[in-house]
Amino acid sequence: MGRTKDPRAAGLAALAALIADETRAACLLALLDGRAWTAGELARHAGVAPSTLSEHLGKLVAGGLLAQERQGRHRYVRLADARVATLVEDLAAQLPPAQGRPVRTLREASAGSAMARGRTCYDHLAGRLGITLTDALTTRGLLRQDTGFALTEAGLAWFAAAGIPLDGGGRRPLARACLDWTERRPHLAGVAGAALCRHALEAGWCERIGSERAVRVTGTGERELSALLGVPADALR
Repeated sequence: MGRTKDPRAAGLAALAALIADETRAACLLALLDGRAWTAGELARHAGVAPSTLSEHLGKLVAGGLLAQERQGRHRYVRLADARVATLVEDLAAQLPPAQGRPVRTLREASAGSAMARGRTCYDHLAGRLGITLTDALTTRGLLRQDTGFALTEAGLAWFAAAGIPLDGGGRRPLARACLDWTERRPHLAGVAGAALCRHALEAGWCERIGSERAVRVTGTGERELSALLGVPADALR
């Protein structure tokens, strides 16, 4: 007598098929910057006609991976929630380091280097910057990594003392490990990672550069992060 098929199998296969298209994958990766994009912007980014892109967006929205809204004649889309961002980033992290098209221009090389130094991963910091801050939190006993990511009592006190509120998480974990696709090591995500990133941008510790997700630490950020976490300024550049 045959085994009963797992009822989740069809849904998992459908989800995999939804992502397994280069144009749709390009859209999902672009939307990891946490912003809402217009359909026209995504079409130019993916290098396809607007009509083609519209069909792909319809599938992603219907599949629950994207949310959309209209303002006037513009249609905006964004990742449905943080869980989708986690799924996309985790899948991207499984790619071989050399995966991707070759860099053809100095501008592309500079942009790639900036992204590797520091970037946002949906709503938290990634790249060498994200790893550096995660290591600093761990070294100072504010974050544990031995049994999965977890803030310690000292870590909770540190966020409070730094004026970084850790609220509004809902079912989202307070701290979560996110595998960094350039560093191949986990950086801090979850409510704490998002709060740290948001505060860093709002307080002027970090600033966005270029049109991608790249960020860099400002002079103010170097001083504050050195004082709060003991990170040398040259490790933040």
